[in-house]
Parts: sequence; C-alpha cells; structure tokens
Amino acid sequence: MVNPPDPGRIVPRLNVKFSFDSTFPRVWHHNGLGSTHLWNGLNMLFPEGERFFVRSVNHYLPSLNDAPELRAQVKAFFAQEGKHAREHQDYIELLESQGYVITGFMRAYHRIVWVFIFRSFPPALRLSITAALEHYTAIMGENTLTLGVFADGHPAMRELIEWHAAEEIEHKAVAFDVLQKVAPSYALRVVGMFAGIIALFGLWFAATLTLLRQERGLGWMGIWRELRRAHRKDPVLVRVLWRGLQEYLRPSFHPLDNDNLHLARAHLARFDAPRAEAA
Repeated sequence: MVNPPDPGRIVPRLNVKFSFDSTFPRVWHHNGLGSTHLWNGLNMLFPEGERFFVRSVNHYLPSLNDAPELRAQVKAFFAQEGKHAREHQDYIELLESQGYVITGFMRAYHRIVWVFIFRSFPPALRLSITAALEHYTAIMGENTLTLGVFADGHPAMRELIEWHAAEEIEHKAVAFDVLQKVAPSYALRVVGMFAGIIALFGLWFAATLTLLRQERGLGWMGIWRELRRAHRKDPVLVRVLWRGLQEYLRPSFHPLDNDNLHLARAHLARFDAPRAEAA
C-alpha cells in the first residue's frame, strides 16, 4: 500500500460513476417541485458549461509553457470538468426518459453558448467569464457541503452533486490563475463577472421554468408558488449572488483567500482511498 495522493493536488477521478435508473423519482427533493426543478435546471446547464470552461482555458495553454505547475493543474482541471460534463449528461438523458421535453431549450442554450458567446466574445473575455463562474461554482460547492442544501434530496442526487461540489472547490483557482497570468486586468475581471452572472442566472431561470411549465395543473400561479417555496428553503440569490460579487470585486481577491479546501479533501477522501490501495 502507498500513501494517498497529496490532498493539495487536483486529482482527476475518472472511475467515479453515478447511476440513475427508472426508479429515480420525478420529484426527488422533499421541498417539492420548485426545489427539484431549480436544481434540475442547473444540472441541465452543466455539460455545455463545463465544455465552455475547458475550451476557454485551453485557448491559453501554449502561454503556460513557462509555468509547468499551473499547466499541470490546468490539465487536471480539464479532466475533472470533462468527467462532470459526462455525468450530468447522463442525468439530462434521465430527465428526457421521464417525459420532460427539453430539446428546444438545449438547442437554444447550445446556440447561446457556442454561436453568440464563444464566437462573438474575444478569448480573454471568455476566460474572464470562466474564472468568475468558477468562483460561483466554488461558493455553491461550499454551501452544498456545509449547509445541507441536498440533505432533503434523493441520496443518488446528493452523491452526484456533493462529488461535483467538492471537485469545484478543489480546482477553484485554476481559471483565475490563468487569467491573472495572461490578462491581469481588473476591468476585464469585472466585465467577465457581470457577463457571467447574467448568463448563468438567466439561463438557470429559463431551464427551471422549462421544467416547471411541463407539470400538469401547476399554472403560472403554481409555478410562482413553487419558486417562492424553493427560495425560502434555499435563498440561493442571497447566499451565492451577493456573496460572489462582494468577494470577487475586491481588487486583491484570489480564490484561495477562502480557506475551504479542507471541505473538499474531507469529502473526496473516500474516492481517493481506493485509488491509493490499488496503487
């Protein structure tokens, strides 16, 4: 037996697999439809979003030849994000098997990401958006692991989201460090932050609405009621949006200022232990 991997390192865990079968309930959160579809909507954004992050950072990989440690972290970041995209794509396919019609939304989302944003925005702005949204996913990851956001959810979903959350914390500084190396402009960071949050929260709301509108007998008043109930249970706009802005807009900000890596390492230890034993 050898010692487990250095917990400070970004570790791709490519053998991790989460299974959702036909017994998985349509309403998996105990707080009801609003909370279920709020998080289903976010799940729908992950695969394309993760690919966008990878391609935005990958554009600058040749600029990291003189920074081998950062380059190695970037490669591990790519592996983690690719695995996240695949696992969440499987969940999207489960939603479709449950009867949800999401093809139209996914097509529109794809066009927004790749036609409008990726082709229209300069590479430095795409990287800035990625760094900002990685900060938000790290905040959501911390909330997931400390506030019991998914304690009332189905165990299979809790497993998926908590694993993803922990890895987001683990690699939270990578895109930001690349941005600081290749385009260390505070103005660019601010523009990327606001472009990113408009895209994230706008698309998240649209995805959630796409699902809620397909619930029979709910109607617009019912949708509003479910969204209010979800917000009371988990006020994500307060916990994530405002905190993210306050932290990220500080000129001296760095993702590692928030010392929460121990949360990720503690959660991921159970995935890393079998790797160490096998080695």
